[in-house]
Amino acid sequence: MKSKILFIFVVFVVLAGVWLGLRFTIGGSEDAWICVDGAWVRHGNPQAPTPTKLCSGTKTIKLYYYNSESDRDKLGNVACGKNGLVAVERKIPITQTPIQDAIRLLLLGELTGQERALGIGTEYPLEGFSLKGASLKDGVLTLEFNDISNKTSGGSCRAGILWFQIESTAKQFPEVQQVRFLPEDIFQP
Repeated sequence: MKSKILFIFVVFVVLAGVWLGLRFTIGGSEDAWICVDGAWVRHGNPQAPTPTKLCSGTKTIKLYYYNSESDRDKLGNVACGKNGLVAVERKIPITQTPIQDAIRLLLLGELTGQERALGIGTEYPLEGFSLKGASLKDGVLTLEFNDISNKTSGGSCRAGILWFQIESTAKQFPEVQQVRFLPEDIFQP
């Protein structure tokens, strides 16, 4: 009798875990879960039910910034390509939305003095530009942005580098094979 009750309890916990796991997709900030004191808490709604797994610690990620000196053609002109991307490591809290957390941190544009001294730069932060939400399906990450001040334009070189920084930061996560941007005309010259 005790083994049947235990079995039913285990099945219930597993099914509840699967159900909760399906609910925690890469969504907007309203779906963001953060690790607080070893337990998952919904950002902005601490009363929401929490996942069954405990959490703790931080995760090391890479943010991709740009060094124009590393991206020169044979004549010494800036090539405006991915060769100038430089990965810098940062630690972020473990959450249910690490891809969004990494992109949001990139958009803050916070470089150390040492990184700047090495020639690493960025156009971020951009006034009025923010990540609105994200979804991941079949390896395709769709990132939706707000750009109320139209700060992502300004020439093909600049727009390309802004694009490459976000795309490379997202693709460090093995589940991301391709990155799409919304609106589709964002990062246009």
